[in-house]
Amino acid sequence: MNYRHSYHAGNHADVFKHAILLRMATLMQRKDTPYCYLDSHAGTAMYDLEGEAAGKTGEYRDGIARLWKRDDLPDMFAQLRDAVATHNPDAALRYYPGSPQLIADSLREQDRMILSELHPDDAAILRSHFNHDPRIAVHQRDGYELAKAFLPVAEKRALWLLDPPFEKENELARCLASMQIAIQRMRQTVIALWYPIKDQRLLRDFYRQISDAGLPKVLRVELNVRPVDNQLGLNGSGLMLVNPPWPLWEELETALPWLAGVLAQSGEGECRMDWLAGGP
Repeated sequence: MNYRHSYHAGNHADVFKHAILLRMATLMQRKDTPYCYLDSHAGTAMYDLEGEAAGKTGEYRDGIARLWKRDDLPDMFAQLRDAVATHNPDAALRYYPGSPQLIADSLREQDRMILSELHPDDAAILRSHFNHDPRIAVHQRDGYELAKAFLPVAEKRALWLLDPPFEKENELARCLASMQIAIQRMRQTVIALWYPIKDQRLLRDFYRQISDAGLPKVLRVELNVRPVDNQLGLNGSGLMLVNPPWPLWEELETALPWLAGVLAQSGEGECRMDWLAGGP
């Protein structure tokens, strides 16, 4: 519970994760029927990139700042950049919206959002920020409990961002167990699990477990901004997408290599996308 996302807001992992998440939400809204968005580790809604935390690391400079003034963005990343721009009306990049704010901005009247944040300070900030909106509920609880507590949802359509801080060694195992519970309770749940790319040995085991977990369709999408054997820390990140909406994977075929080139910090950057279960 020591993790504070404010130090990492707007970095390469956020750009990768939030662009795909926002696109998934948009694709789900092609239907008029409502959906419910769930966020397991919501953090706070907005981050000041000139604040003490983000200013200390400056990670956003190798993330959202690289997209900020480009005019050649694929639609998926233009959508994210434009969403961030609505919170920076003077055209200077200062504020970065987290996943709760990005989705809140796109909610329709019939949609709903359930946010979970265990850190007491962040949960209080989040609750105060959204207390005017009856579509949004904030819970101070363990985000891994969301599937058991709230699925199935009344809307019969759900998008769940499972986005833990990975402070403990058993996080990947807890993620897999939570996804299995979600699918058991509501098989059509759309899940986006974000994970860091650091320990290749652990990830190889995780990939195998995902393939054998009995989940329906699972699309693996990864972006590396540095070589995977680099010892500097977060070399990249991935998303396990369960039941991803069509035509997300077709759009990523061209958009993902573009992002890898733009966000690369060493070499040309690398990306991959493949199905670990099911397929189109």
